Amino acid sequence: MTSKNPTVKVGLEVHRQLDTTHKLFCDCPTLLADEAPEVNILRKLRPTQSELGQIDQAALFEFHRGKSILYESDHKTSCLVEIDEEPPGRLNEEAVEVCLTASLFMNARPVDEVHVMRKIVIDGSNPTGFQRTCVVAMNGALEVDGKTIPIDQLSLEEDAARKTHQEKDTNGYRIDRLGIPLIEVTTAPVLNSPSEVEKVALAIGNILRATRKVKRGLGSVRQDLNVSIPNGALIEIKGVQELELLGKAIELEVARQTTLLEIKEELIRRAVTKDIIQQEFVVLNNVFQHTKARVLKDAITKQGVVLGTKLPRFAGLLRKELGTPGLRFGTELAGHAIFIAGVGGIFHSDELPAYGIVDSEITQVKQKLKVAQEDAFVIVADDPEKAKQALEAVIERATQALIGVPEETRNAMPDGSSRFIRPRPGAARMYPETDVPSIAISPQYIELLRAKLPETQDQLLKRLSESYALNQKLAKQLVDSEYLVLFERISTNTRIPASFIATMLTETFKSLERDGLPIHAIDNTKIESIFTLVENGKITKEIIPELLKWQTKNLTANPEEGIKMLGIKMLTETELEAIIERHIERNREIIVQRGSGAFASLMGSVMSEVRGSTDPKTVSQKLKERLARKTS
Repeated sequence: MTSKNPTVKVGLEVHRQLDTTHKLFCDCPTLLADEAPEVNILRKLRPTQSELGQIDQAALFEFHRGKSILYESDHKTSCLVEIDEEPPGRLNEEAVEVCLTASLFMNARPVDEVHVMRKIVIDGSNPTGFQRTCVVAMNGALEVDGKTIPIDQLSLEEDAARKTHQEKDTNGYRIDRLGIPLIEVTTAPVLNSPSEVEKVALAIGNILRATRKVKRGLGSVRQDLNVSIPNGALIEIKGVQELELLGKAIELEVARQTTLLEIKEELIRRAVTKDIIQQEFVVLNNVFQHTKARVLKDAITKQGVVLGTKLPRFAGLLRKELGTPGLRFGTELAGHAIFIAGVGGIFHSDELPAYGIVDSEITQVKQKLKVAQEDAFVIVADDPEKAKQALEAVIERATQALIGVPEETRNAMPDGSSRFIRPRPGAARMYPETDVPSIAISPQYIELLRAKLPETQDQLLKRLSESYALNQKLAKQLVDSEYLVLFERISTNTRIPASFIATMLTETFKSLERDGLPIHAIDNTKIESIFTLVENGKITKEIIPELLKWQTKNLTANPEEGIKMLGIKMLTETELEAIIERHIERNREIIVQRGSGAFASLMGSVMSEVRGSTDPKTVSQKLKERLARKTS
């Protein structure tokens, strides 16, 4: 689906961390902790009713999962506000200003007053049980490839805590990230192709970077997609981190919804109705008393249960692939069972015999469940309550197949596919925040911001070309990258040629990331330190990629430690002169024959020995001087 398809509608949400001096509602710095947590707090979150007495279904879903939350904190990056033991402070006005600046670039209308709202979230990512958010501007527009893209709203919200671990009954979160200002830019659902979505995401990214107030690095930018097709449903795909994955995620979601609609039509043809899909669960322990299937055997040994249920007239449908290799309709059923009941997975008839379950056991299961040829069945093994919840989730998802595509929220996977995480939230999840006063936005303030807007993309390109003597290609790569601010800082603080810095931060960095190295995870200060080491003669330019590779595996260490660990040592002037002399003596005949024309051959020979331990310019200078004396 590379060309525009008006039947596919996609809305894009871009979330970007802001690089402000402190968090959104307190004075803690916007930094991630690099030390072990000092305090651990165990809590259990519960849903609350809205002002109209309603309970949000997504929150209720999370509550029924029964997870406890272990919060990890330290005094350097968090305070009592983050753990909900102290009321929030005033809304960070620096963050509001950044958001307003971005809104002016997008021709959006700022609100008269910024009011903070509470959005119920009880997945554990916020100890309060809600996320604070506020709309700052609305009704903007961007021109991308000649098409006007409506920007529905620009919002400001607190980032969530970061998940550190997941256990059977407990999830762990580190609250250092909680409260970092996060700008959210939401487009209207008018995008019709993966390539268009990627171009719009890039355009929004360029504007946010133009504010010079956004963070860079792993987790600093996240993109959500709202995808729908005719007769399908609005599906929210959360957490697409890579720009290149946006298109893939859309293609796979369209394929998934299309296949689910095909399954719906097949169920209608088979005369399947909601009434015949019953919650009838049968204990199958006797069938698997001597099984070789490890999961089933372990459950029985631990006084658990093997539970089974029939899916009338579903035979063959559970193996139907949903657009992604390995993702089948049976995987969808399993996803609901796993998230709702916390079981390890399910077994279904379309994939058996396998996993140690043999034909004779399958025959007995069919007899126990009264499975006919046109029927499918599902079995699960765990403690009795979890097994029951898992099969209830399977039945619910199988029933939803009759409507085709159920509305839900899904999590983006590294390959572009997605997995179910919860139902889509409703209006009941939002209500006013009474602890934070509103902020008035006057017309005079907006005009003041308009008068000091940062450079546009065109202005940036022109200045980079003129001030740093960069060609248009390199300048454009810088503007489209996450490293423009860093480039200017390094260029200002060192005498390293700007073109080399720009090439390293764009082309070399991209090449290393294509090799699977998480360059984006390296902190800006450490990247700047590496260039400073070049400036101070501690390493050569050629060593930078090698040191970067080491740094990706040692993110909290300093580059100087990498020099020691890698055994990098710069040659002294005496050592270099001795090496040059040795190569000259070894190539006397070539020098006699070619004179100064032997320079290129000798330069290559010397550099093959000293590369990375001395500056090539120094080698060239000393070699020329020595050759001149030798041939004079």
